Amino acid sequence: MTNTRTVELEGHIIDSGMMQQAFGIVMDLGGEFDVEQFDVGKQKDKTSYCRMSVSADDEKKLQEILHELHQIGANLTDPVDAHVVPSPADRVVPVGFYSTTNHPTDVRYNGQWLSVENIEMDCAIVVEPGGSTSNQNSTSSGDVVDPDAEDGPRAYTKVLNSVTEGDLIVTDEAGIRVKPPERPRDSSGPFGFMQGGVSSERPSESLIGEVADEIRETKEAGGNVLVVAGPALIHAGGGDALATLVREGYIDMISAGNGFATHDIERGLYGTSLGMDMETMEHPRKGHKHHIYTISEIIRAGGIAEAVEQGLIKEGVMYECVKNDVPYVLAGSIRDDGPLPDTITDTIEAQNAIREQAHQADMVLMLSTLLHSVAVGNCLPSSAKTVCVDINPATVTQLLDRGSSQAIGMVTDIGTFVPTLAEKVLGEADE
Repeated sequence: MTNTRTVELEGHIIDSGMMQQAFGIVMDLGGEFDVEQFDVGKQKDKTSYCRMSVSADDEKKLQEILHELHQIGANLTDPVDAHVVPSPADRVVPVGFYSTTNHPTDVRYNGQWLSVENIEMDCAIVVEPGGSTSNQNSTSSGDVVDPDAEDGPRAYTKVLNSVTEGDLIVTDEAGIRVKPPERPRDSSGPFGFMQGGVSSERPSESLIGEVADEIRETKEAGGNVLVVAGPALIHAGGGDALATLVREGYIDMISAGNGFATHDIERGLYGTSLGMDMETMEHPRKGHKHHIYTISEIIRAGGIAEAVEQGLIKEGVMYECVKNDVPYVLAGSIRDDGPLPDTITDTIEAQNAIREQAHQADMVLMLSTLLHSVAVGNCLPSSAKTVCVDINPATVTQLLDRGSSQAIGMVTDIGTFVPTLAEKVLGEADE
């Protein structure tokens, strides 16, 4: 007996490759499809629509196909309410809970489509019914409830370790709509039609200029720019340029580790980064001890902000963050020396601090750090414009492979990229 369901795809499904992906998924998983309706957008700014029936020999195989189609944005034409099951205990989710993508997502509850707040990958979705039944009447299939509506129902993500007993957790995939970002052909800039990927051919001066344009446009629109930085940025000589961008108001938040802050401060105190003189590129006597001396002095002062107030730190990225009230998160690791007093050593606390920054970010620059880039990338919605820059192509590839498909990857020297970026941002701003 053949099992069949009907799905629909809508938007720039040809340009983005969504339609081709959908056909491939059905065939690769041993199913069959029949296109019942296909309306092609005949101008660059027009969307297309496809409705197709999907069949499989058994229900299990059909559900597997529907799951994969769902991940790319194909939705059932006959939506039902999502299944919600109370969590049986703290940090325990029901079997078969829905694990989120990082794409904008809606959940159907009591006939309403609820926009899922704080969307990020690999989370559970919690539904709160709300205190008033008057807002819970059925709506048309396209309407989405304002999550800020007073006493209305709402849906939001929770990481597994924050789930509490009794939370209404969405299970299965019924009543869920996923909306991957679209890439229409007439979009300009690096975040338009260009697909995410890695290429050493991309780091041209013109592309860096486009990234600079995006930063300025994000700021002009009232958005937030987050920088995720690794210590290699300091070693490669990009610290002054990043500090300038912070001072001039183009960077709103910084996410880094103990090493980045230590070597940034070390450079100001001793003129070295990891013991290497940043002017002569030589290793002075006892230079290898400078980073631990730096940590010791900051501990003695009571923290980075205190060291700035006392006049110990007089320059650098961390100095500009303190002076310009730019918040930073320093997430610790098992290999940290010291660490600095500002470093968050509790893993869950660090994750939550990173997550809070990520949810506020409209644009993210990931600069030469694999671990922190992946950590922040896991918390970002696919709508956040993301640029990942590293001399090692594996860093950019791993970020994309872990689900941050919206990222634009550049394989280039970070010590060249950041000064060029700052020059273009500030140069255009002065015109």
